[in-house]
Amino acid sequence: MNIDPACGSGGMFVQSEKFVEAHSGQLGDISIFGQESNGTTWKLCKMNLAIRGIEVDLGKEPADTFTNNQHSTKKMDYIMANPPFNVKDYWHQSLEGDMRWKYGTPPEGNANYAWIQHMVHQLKPTGTAGIVLANGSLSSNTSNEGVIRKAMLEDDIVDCIIALPDKLFLTTGIPACIWILNRNKANPKHRERTNETLFIDARNLGTMKDRKLRELLDDDIKKISETYHSWRNKDGQYEDEKGFCKSANLEEIEKHDYILTPGRYVGIAQEEDDGIPFEEKMEGLTEKLSQQFKRSRELEEEIRKNLASIGFEVQ
Repeated sequence: MNIDPACGSGGMFVQSEKFVEAHSGQLGDISIFGQESNGTTWKLCKMNLAIRGIEVDLGKEPADTFTNNQHSTKKMDYIMANPPFNVKDYWHQSLEGDMRWKYGTPPEGNANYAWIQHMVHQLKPTGTAGIVLANGSLSSNTSNEGVIRKAMLEDDIVDCIIALPDKLFLTTGIPACIWILNRNKANPKHRERTNETLFIDARNLGTMKDRKLRELLDDDIKKISETYHSWRNKDGQYEDEKGFCKSANLEEIEKHDYILTPGRYVGIAQEEDDGIPFEEKMEGLTEKLSQQFKRSRELEEEIRKNLASIGFEVQ
């Protein structure tokens, strides 16, 4: 069972279909659920999925996930979601003391940690969630967010954090990340990773399609996914890679005040030595700088002459 509680027009479901088919699975093997509050988008989602032959339970009507969860009795094996970032007007007085706020009441002015805790609540004890959120969710300490993040880490539910490159979305320039949450990190089929979190800094991956949009290529996605799975699986050959990935235990994360920005953990990649001695590099750089200074003076003199020819003197 899989759900997207902020499904929009169904993009995550379409990608799920492609993933299942690429791995020789059958769509009938999975049950898919979704919810969307905007009536027009809800109808568009139904149409989008119908023309692809994807059966999804979107609830009886468009509805707000927080105040009218139409799948509240269901527990999910997987959750994949890209909820709207930093929603400020989601709160309703009925949410006060809600059972979903296991790790603490989320701030009324930002829904990021409400989304996270809602999805944790809807997971089975063996469930896993992948959530795309704004980068601010990794470090904000405003209005109880730092307390909630600490409680989640101490409950050992944060499996992996992935920092994404910029310009991946046409609709927003806000930097984004992926939270992978796992309610069964002690699964005997997997490598022992209790009280550990994997950090992946993928900000340098991807290729610009044009001036405004970046695309993660298949090789980029493969590098990220293989890193995670090699870290998670018993037969994986995982190793920390400076500047890209780091497996950190709870003690290390505590030293960083429970901030989850991957760059704090992975460090800076070492540049390869090009074999040119330092003295030789400096001689070349100073010679180039000297030439640039000379050209600058020549340009300055030309500008002064041009201005003088039209009656202006520069002191």
